[in-house]
Amino acid sequence: MSDSLTRFLFDRHPVRGEFASLDASWLAVLERRSYPPAIRRVLGETLAAAALLSATIKYDGLMTLQIQAKGLLRLLVVQVTAERTLRALARWDESAGRLEQEASIPLAELCGHGTLVLTIEPASGEAYQGIVALDGDSIAEALEAYFERSEQLPTHLCLAADECRAAGLLVQRLPGSDSDADLWNRVEQLSATLGAEELLAIDAATLLRRLFHEEDVRVFEDQPLAFRCTCSRERTGGMLRALAPAEVRELLAEQGEISVDCEFCGQRYRFDAVDVGALLAGTSESGVTRH
Repeated sequence: MSDSLTRFLFDRHPVRGEFASLDASWLAVLERRSYPPAIRRVLGETLAAAALLSATIKYDGLMTLQIQAKGLLRLLVVQVTAERTLRALARWDESAGRLEQEASIPLAELCGHGTLVLTIEPASGEAYQGIVALDGDSIAEALEAYFERSEQLPTHLCLAADECRAAGLLVQRLPGSDSDADLWNRVEQLSATLGAEELLAIDAATLLRRLFHEEDVRVFEDQPLAFRCTCSRERTGGMLRALAPAEVRELLAEQGEISVDCEFCGQRYRFDAVDVGALLAGTSESGVTRH
């Protein structure tokens, strides 16, 4: 199965859905760092959720799903561009031996009453941010609460991840007549029967046929998903340029060169004395660029 996003519609009812399958891109995330099983599961589920949201929320820039927490999990970030490229990382309490021993730690214990932050950064215009408390049992529940509260759209998500694959299913009721309530309840109940093993093992066409074989479901052409990091030497240089020049020179004097590793992809950017001199040429001692 390839990394893809599959859109579908119920022809006679105001219900839409998306199915996300992540294989190579998920493995690319896992190759960068060895995650404990419980952290890996939440990271994979959030990656699948972000892929689903990229087709549900309109934007032309960058979408970020971020978990801010104070439990065993400290930070989780997933980013998806409008071109459907993804990257992800997580940080956790590396001194907690429990993470290496248990794979099914409840989300509330992992996060310690954390928050899920959804940020949309358009190519132009103002950014949008929504914040949801992680009080439920799963990332899926938190996002369902977000759609209910912010979009007034009843939504059901199923998310799963293992060491090889991450996948997700989203179904959403669109504005329509009250007569569609029974259909929505049936769709939601059928979706709730989907287990993690089935979600990870079956392709979109087979899964939709099994779940909704009594309905007229129109399936659209798959859209590709891919891992790609947006880091660059220019952006890393800009980060150094934002620091106070004295601090940058001190780092250079201590190490002989400045090395910066991208946490998302592991790419290392090195800046020697000549590079640093060029970076600081237009910068005042306060770190403000002179024009």
